[in-house]
Amino acid sequence: MSLLLANQRIFITGGAGFIGSTLASRLIDHNKIVVFDNLARNALASSSLGQHPNFRLVVGDVCDFAAVKAAMEGCNVVVHCAGIAGIDTVIKRPTLTMQVNMIGSANVLEAADQIGDVERVVCFSTSEVFGQHAAGVSELEKTVIGPVGEARWTYAVGKLAEEHLAIAYHKERGLKTSVVRPFNIYGPGQVGEGALKAFVQRAIRDDDIEIHGDGTQIRAWCYVDDMVEGVLLTMTHARAIGESFNIGNQRSIETIYGLANTVVRVLRSKSTIRFVRKDYADVELRIPQVSKARDVLGFEAKVSLDEGIERTANFYRKQAE
Repeated sequence: MSLLLANQRIFITGGAGFIGSTLASRLIDHNKIVVFDNLARNALASSSLGQHPNFRLVVGDVCDFAAVKAAMEGCNVVVHCAGIAGIDTVIKRPTLTMQVNMIGSANVLEAADQIGDVERVVCFSTSEVFGQHAAGVSELEKTVIGPVGEARWTYAVGKLAEEHLAIAYHKERGLKTSVVRPFNIYGPGQVGEGALKAFVQRAIRDDDIEIHGDGTQIRAWCYVDDMVEGVLLTMTHARAIGESFNIGNQRSIETIYGLANTVVRVLRSKSTIRFVRKDYADVELRIPQVSKARDVLGFEAKVSLDEGIERTANFYRKQAE
């Protein structure tokens, strides 16, 4: 279990999103939570967080420095989850992707530095910084960016810039920053695109499951509760300051085709799997090494793929009811 966070005032950008709202739910009973979000993707709509006395929502844009700083005032812990995400959205809006991921991150870090009494800033990066072929990658592996002009990689470029800036703020200005790199997170409350979300939603309706490409792409799938545990450890552990951590489940490895079959099997679905054309660059292999997070933070993913699929399906079944 992560160290207990209590009696803190925690500022979460992108806190209406999937991971941010799940994190807020874990913290809300013992801390004041300020969520800063433009509500482009709103997981709060399916939760009761908004009714909690410890919860405050500020609707705003991370590209607006004055708004970010004003909302952050009085908070002593910052978690920067905000960013443009989802491959379809990134490809359609690469300019906005880079603006939000770079300018927005710069605003959050500068605001925390100017406020002066922020005790920890945790920035979200991405496993995309490892490029198309990432097998058992550690935090010390070289980051790889795809060809200039390929819209998919604008997300990774922006997030990599954020990583460098976060660590630079620590080394140059003494801001207590950390970076987490999520690897294929799924689970209840996911908003926007996501292969496992789509597969589960279709499977519980017995609809056809569509796979983009040939289905041989390999991923390691991490349940959202495990991801949140990794973030909580990063927020509280003294040795996390100035460091980056891969957060994922290296034991839940499946091809996309294997994942679709696992969903059908676990949920006893009658769905048929079919393949559709893929018109964008894809990541063929993405598996993290999480030994640093284990050795430094004590992090270990606990939820198996089968169990995570069941929990996710139960959430969407209740939503459908």
